[in-house]
Amino acid sequence: MIRSVTVVGASLAGLSTVRALRAGGYQGRIRVVGDEPHAPYDRPPLSKGVLTGLVPAADLALLGAEDEVLGVDWLLGVRAVSLEPTGHRVGLANGSTLAADAVVLATGARARRLPGTDGLAGVHVLRTLEDAVALREQLRTARALVVVGAGFIGAEVASSARSLGLDVTVVETATTPLAGPLGEQMGAACALLHGDHGVRLRTGTAVAELVGSSRVEAVDLVDGTRLPADLVVVGIGAVPAVEWLAGSGLDVTGGVRTDAACATAAPRVLAVGDCALSFDVHAGRPVRAEHWTHALQQPAAAAATLLGAPAAHTALPTSGRSSTACNCSSPGGSSRGTRSPWSRGPWPSARSSRRTPGPGASWPSWASAPQASSHAGAVGCAPRLRGGSSHGRDGASLVTVSCLALLG
Repeated sequence: MIRSVTVVGASLAGLSTVRALRAGGYQGRIRVVGDEPHAPYDRPPLSKGVLTGLVPAADLALLGAEDEVLGVDWLLGVRAVSLEPTGHRVGLANGSTLAADAVVLATGARARRLPGTDGLAGVHVLRTLEDAVALREQLRTARALVVVGAGFIGAEVASSARSLGLDVTVVETATTPLAGPLGEQMGAACALLHGDHGVRLRTGTAVAELVGSSRVEAVDLVDGTRLPADLVVVGIGAVPAVEWLAGSGLDVTGGVRTDAACATAAPRVLAVGDCALSFDVHAGRPVRAEHWTHALQQPAAAAATLLGAPAAHTALPTSGRSSTACNCSSPGGSSRGTRSPWSRGPWPSARSSRRTPGPGASWPSWASAPQASSHAGAVGCAPRLRGGSSHGRDGASLVTVSCLALLG
């Protein structure tokens, strides 16, 4: 019998795990450990509304009044440093140890950094609220921004910075930005949007080094180009936050390895969200999915497993972002996100789209899938594009794209 659960990670995936456990009737003790001092918050707006100042930090909070009945012990601002799976014991950086009957790992991912840039002022990554606040302050006085990486975070930061009047150049090693998750056609369309927004895009080249002694002054590319820059944002992906699990005996190569029901090889140790490398029934292989909706939905499978009714997570990874370009569902099982960089519309929220209390339920019953956010004047269309090889091993899967032409 499971009387206590420790959730490591005060993330959307961690919070979704708690909600799913309570919705499933679990009434035992739940403790949530988070290395940030904040209660769970929504991360997608960090690269857009938070940077531009349109979204205050208070609006990111995922906890609502309804969550007070969840009965959670929050341990925030403390980092987990070890796991002993057999005894389900989690060691914390403050020297204490938490023992439970089950552990759910929801530690997410951390941003990759350019080697050799530690200590160089003006170089930023974007993953946390603190990252966004620090970058926003720099954007207020910067003139020339170079974004390294034309993925979703890079594109969104470039769009936000350009709206603030900065001179923006995006550097991307691939010849077509976003071709991996979106395919060549949609990637090319996003490249055109870069230009339409006044962003310069340098593709097919890479960064050789950053120039500057104490603060970045320029970015040298391998093709010999020097780009002036008083601010650099590195958006070259993320890696699962699993270093603390070294020595635990879990397979953490590329993420915490789980089956389709979120279970690891250790009994009653599960993993969800960005840190999990879970078997994907659509792709037929383990996939680490960095999707907002994946972090919202997958924990329902983990909760079912803990409550004795394991069921594979089968929902397709989709975006939680409304945009001028696209939201995608990839039946081929692409392991990368499919969110558009150029949104000016509202973000769907894990608060506004999650809940429908069941009649007579003692705990809130949350909807497992978010609903698409509405926008006045939005016109929807759904072309079908033939995906590239990244959308499945046979390279033949279809990507369904929902285009939103947002007004204003």
